[in-house]
Amino acid sequence: MSIDRTFLPTLERSVAAVVPAVPGEGHWAGAPSAVAHDGWIYLAYRLRRPVGEGRGHAVVVARSADGERFESLLTITKEEADAESLERPWLMRTAEGRWRLYLSCATHGTKHWRVEVLEADDPSAFDCRLRATVLPGDPNTGVKDPVIVRRGGTWHLWASCHPLTDPAEADQMVSAYATSGDGLSWTWHGTALSGRPGAWDARGTRVSAVRFTSDGVLAFYDGRASAAENYEERTGVAAGQDPAALTPLGAGPVAFSSHHGGGLRYLDLVDLPGGGVRLYYEYTRADGAHELRTELRAAPRSAG
Repeated sequence: MSIDRTFLPTLERSVAAVVPAVPGEGHWAGAPSAVAHDGWIYLAYRLRRPVGEGRGHAVVVARSADGERFESLLTITKEEADAESLERPWLMRTAEGRWRLYLSCATHGTKHWRVEVLEADDPSAFDCRLRATVLPGDPNTGVKDPVIVRRGGTWHLWASCHPLTDPAEADQMVSAYATSGDGLSWTWHGTALSGRPGAWDARGTRVSAVRFTSDGVLAFYDGRASAAENYEERTGVAAGQDPAALTPLGAGPVAFSSHHGGGLRYLDLVDLPGGGVRLYYEYTRADGAHELRTELRAAPRSAG
């Protein structure tokens, strides 16, 4: 399967959509998940401070008419979610027109992660007191960063899974695949994507966006070669005919920060009602802070 350049970040075409409140390493605005609906682009993203100063302290839900300038609708703090830290959220609409926000929550005092869900009639109305755990993980596995695609009557999910038996190795990650009939109760089908020994993604692979195509499944993922590259993953591409079995394409990442050792991660793709695609991703700046950037891509021209 070939890689469509329409979906790959090109930094000179990008603009900053959300920046961290404080410059410098450890201060992040990123991990985006976006939905286009009714003339708006709705965006959920994570805010983070350095370790020891709060880590992933909040998830924000916002909206924009142009896809670049966002107004905040709602902020959920880690305290409201009873979490030590929050990571990438996932925002989506159900077939019935309701909204769901999936939260990645760190369990206090452990390396464990779980995923909880909120549901509301409007993206501004999520109530954290009504959340429910949908991906609990287990004593040996932390689960977070879900990517969910509803296709026909099936919900497809790829989530980042981390081993917990040795805390020193808990930064390792693979992407596991699950399906559901309602987006709440999930059946796991094993590991869909894992790193390759000796390669740039050897230490971990985290699916960040998925598109079903005429050839099967095209996935974008974050990868890193070592524990030292944690937080500074780069973007790669994988594909497969079966969503439960994805194979990396190419020998290296397709997108990364121009700054030495810097990451470009959590790529998300939004199809626009009038045609075209908007990209959102987390990008490492020269000062070490992470900001959320976006690019607009025109729809491919029809032949003839």
